[in-house]
Amino acid sequence: MAVALIAGEGDLPEEMARRMALKGEKPLIYSMREDSGSLTSYADDVIPVFRADMASALRDMASRGVRQIMLAGLVSKTLMFRPEMMDDAARQLIASLKTRDDHALLGRIVDFFEKSGFEVIGYTDILSDLLAKPGPIAGRAPSDEESADVEYGIGIAKAVIPLSFGQSVIVNGRAVVAVEAMEGTDAAILRAGSLCRRGVLVKMMRQGQDPRFDIPVVGPKTLSLMKKAGLTCLAVQSGWTLVLSPEKFAAEAAEHDLSVVGIDY
Repeated sequence: MAVALIAGEGDLPEEMARRMALKGEKPLIYSMREDSGSLTSYADDVIPVFRADMASALRDMASRGVRQIMLAGLVSKTLMFRPEMMDDAARQLIASLKTRDDHALLGRIVDFFEKSGFEVIGYTDILSDLLAKPGPIAGRAPSDEESADVEYGIGIAKAVIPLSFGQSVIVNGRAVVAVEAMEGTDAAILRAGSLCRRGVLVKMMRQGQDPRFDIPVVGPKTLSLMKKAGLTCLAVQSGWTLVLSPEKFAAEAAEHDLSVVGIDY
């Protein structure tokens, strides 16, 4: 049974494909990335997807014997404001939504795939060893000031993340500096850095979120951007956040004198 991986930007699709290839289960990759070169050695085939042509992609999957689909990586949600980049099926899907928040949009896409005869599967089984543990994860222990900001950030995140427009908040001195929205976590980090040069990043998953897609992900790039923005501590939801490239991640945290902790709520 062929498995299709719809790959957006970031390191997650490559790690998933690499692990599947090691198991002798190379996926068919439908790539929405600007550069797909890093995926080719792990894929049965890489099919570039330059626009949201959902009907053509599903027909191609069916012709190749695909029965299961995985979704991974960042696809800019600003695509919904560019109808010329979508086929009729995608435009109709967007038009059918009463709200266009993350949960509604991704849920509707998954529903479309399933009604077309495909099974959408998750990837936590493939990457279960990368799920964040509670307590210290990398780098130094948080300071008292950082711990207080993390606790405050958790309270803010509990209030805003259920609204389903982002997964992260950035706090400095018990003041909210930035809240992630459509731009994504990386851009929110840099936006916070343009406002002040200190703070903590709290990243959590929406309660009730379907674990087959959109699980929070952090990696070495997250820490590099935090250092660039002047952020000093990262708190991620344990059991629900993937920490990519853990050895390099730990080295980055130590090099940049950052604190990374797993939180429960």
